[in-house]
Amino acid sequence: MTTPAERRRTGRAARERISRSEHGRWIPSADRPDPLAVLAGQDADRVARLLPIRYGRMADSPFTYLRGAAAVMAADLAAVPDTGLTVQLCGDAHLLNFGVYASPERALLFDVNDFDETHPGPFEWDLKRLAASIAVAARGNGQDDDGARRAARTAALGYAAAMRRLAGLGELAVWYSRVDAADLPERIRKARRRKAVAADLDHARRRTSLQAFGKLAEERDGRCRIISAPPLIEELKRTELRAIGKVFSDYRAGLAEDRRVLLDRYRFVDAAMKVVGVGSVGTRCYIVLLEGRDHRDPLFLQLKEAGRSVLEDHLPPTRLDAEVAVHHGGRRVVTGQHLLQAASDIFLGWTTDPAGRHYYGRQLRDMKGSAEVDTMTAGGLRAYAELCGRTLARAHARTGDRLAITGYLGTADTFAEAVADFALRYADRSAADHRQLVEAIDAGRITATRGI
Repeated sequence: MTTPAERRRTGRAARERISRSEHGRWIPSADRPDPLAVLAGQDADRVARLLPIRYGRMADSPFTYLRGAAAVMAADLAAVPDTGLTVQLCGDAHLLNFGVYASPERALLFDVNDFDETHPGPFEWDLKRLAASIAVAARGNGQDDDGARRAARTAALGYAAAMRRLAGLGELAVWYSRVDAADLPERIRKARRRKAVAADLDHARRRTSLQAFGKLAEERDGRCRIISAPPLIEELKRTELRAIGKVFSDYRAGLAEDRRVLLDRYRFVDAAMKVVGVGSVGTRCYIVLLEGRDHRDPLFLQLKEAGRSVLEDHLPPTRLDAEVAVHHGGRRVVTGQHLLQAASDIFLGWTTDPAGRHYYGRQLRDMKGSAEVDTMTAGGLRAYAELCGRTLARAHARTGDRLAITGYLGTADTFAEAVADFALRYADRSAADHRQLVEAIDAGRITATRGI
């Protein structure tokens, strides 16, 4: 077994693969794939009628474009050297894929909350995507390049500080570490911002299945039904409803026994197809309405298609690959979430439909909430960036070698400065890619539906 000192030396040795300052010298490769072709490559097995919504949402702003272009950024990151210091990556660690949710004990936690692209890979890929999203968001909020760079740098500094702290802890202490959302307001200096965060947390606590029921369901023909609102929520035909019932049954059978006992106290009432997110639009996603004691005791679950991670084409197989079973997309997502989150949804599970498509299941709303990034002040964005950086480090420390990563980072700010430089350069590239998409839509080469 290697000693802590040896593990730190392993990290320092990784600087020979790529120096810390080299991370900031990113320029697009000469043979960079056409970003529109990369996006189109994801469309083949998606629901064709929903694709215009995807492109319409991506065209809204450079930030929404970046959210939907995880596959483009994965190819860009793969084109340059990496540290080789492997963790379980979120795979899509932009600002809005962090947020609050309820633990099984009903405490509000702040953590990474999207795992559709999770896969083992070099730790800096997540941090660079986070930093780039911060720079793009800062510009979108009217900040100049100095402000955008400072915000991205803050995230990298938060990551490094948290990783150094975690490197000094034992294994169980790292595994049990978490960010309790109840502590967040106390960390904020300005009273107005502190009050706003407290209000956001109160709002998240009210986001339950009962609250969702009031918005998404109605009584029709003597029974509860999900409200149809095409194209975002579509009623299923009878044959489709039976098929989803079978998928749900298989999902239920794969849960742990205690979860099955709980789920069996509910009965299947209705299901519908629902459009979610930006990059996910076009993948198959269903919401399932269940009823417990009576109609005032609803439970909404989500069954979402899980394909291959956008990272899989760019990363070699590793030991962790076998552990997270990447051969099944749903199991990959579920296991990645369990590895990265401090606590996870009690109904998290995976299954396969009759056509061989992979799915994972979870609660649709369980006190979930995310920040309003587009309304943040410069100071608010920096504070949020630092929180996301620290949270990402906690997630990475659970599966990667935190001592090796700390050895690579060192005590200077060299790496954080380089990540900040990368964030600005990639924000430039992402803005240009966004313009290319808008021009293709305006020219009629891509069909897009805007505003929904």
